Amino acid sequence: MVNKIRVGDIVGRISYGCDVYFKVTAVYTGDDGKEHACLKGLDMRLFASAPLDDLKKFEPSQVAAYWHSFMMKNHEQMRRVFQRREEDRRRSMSRSAIPANQMDSFDVPGSVLHIDGDGDYLDLCLTTYRQLGIPAFGYRIEEDKQPEKVMALLQEHRPDLLVLTGHDGLVKGAKDFSDINNYHHSRFFVEGVKVARQYEKSRDDLVIFAGACQSHYEAILNAGANFASSPQRVLIHAFDPVFVVEKIAYTSIYDPISVKEIIAGTITGFDGIGGIETRGKHRLGIPKSPY
Repeated sequence: MVNKIRVGDIVGRISYGCDVYFKVTAVYTGDDGKEHACLKGLDMRLFASAPLDDLKKFEPSQVAAYWHSFMMKNHEQMRRVFQRREEDRRRSMSRSAIPANQMDSFDVPGSVLHIDGDGDYLDLCLTTYRQLGIPAFGYRIEEDKQPEKVMALLQEHRPDLLVLTGHDGLVKGAKDFSDINNYHHSRFFVEGVKVARQYEKSRDDLVIFAGACQSHYEAILNAGANFASSPQRVLIHAFDPVFVVEKIAYTSIYDPISVKEIIAGTITGFDGIGGIETRGKHRLGIPKSPY
């Protein structure tokens, strides 16, 4: 079984009850002389490693069923999003001088710059942004390179919202959750947020989400992010950043949004995502041109 594990295989960790599906990204010889694998979660933003003899390879049918469950969760979340948007639109139109049934309106949602350490996750997120009608610019940049790249991209695109994501996780055996050196990539998210705040200090003018699975939540927020993961150092879903961004991008500029409302729209919830009160970025336009 050990010799059958290869780069690209979908596996689970036996010692964790195979609770998370991972893709093998590399195989190497560890300090203990045993063969190990570098792993990334299929739908969880988790970076991990494990000995090959602790890995179980999943059959294609199991992987297909897992992806089906993943997409069903996403579709259900999107259904709720569009239902909520319709209710929000009615409220926005009621504030205007012209009844909604007499004039068509159009949306000007907030724009997003999404920098992700993982190309597969980025592609999934960009597809979802398109489905949700959110203008988004996406770049695949490894976590340790994000701080040096983010300023130029902010200056180029001038987004309303910035997302810095990828993989993260606690170093195996780490006990001190307050020490940022005990995390794989949290320090890079912190540095990236600090650079972004040099570009725009106001948390209303540039809304920032940063972090991945088990990231150092407090350090990322203290660096200047509006939202971050992970308060309870749990795994977060690949689409959680997208649903945080969607709520802000489609909430009126007149309305501050409670943290409870924003986190309620995520898949992981308060254990995985937290933040501060933030104002919406959506503008309603009237009338809609027929051309």
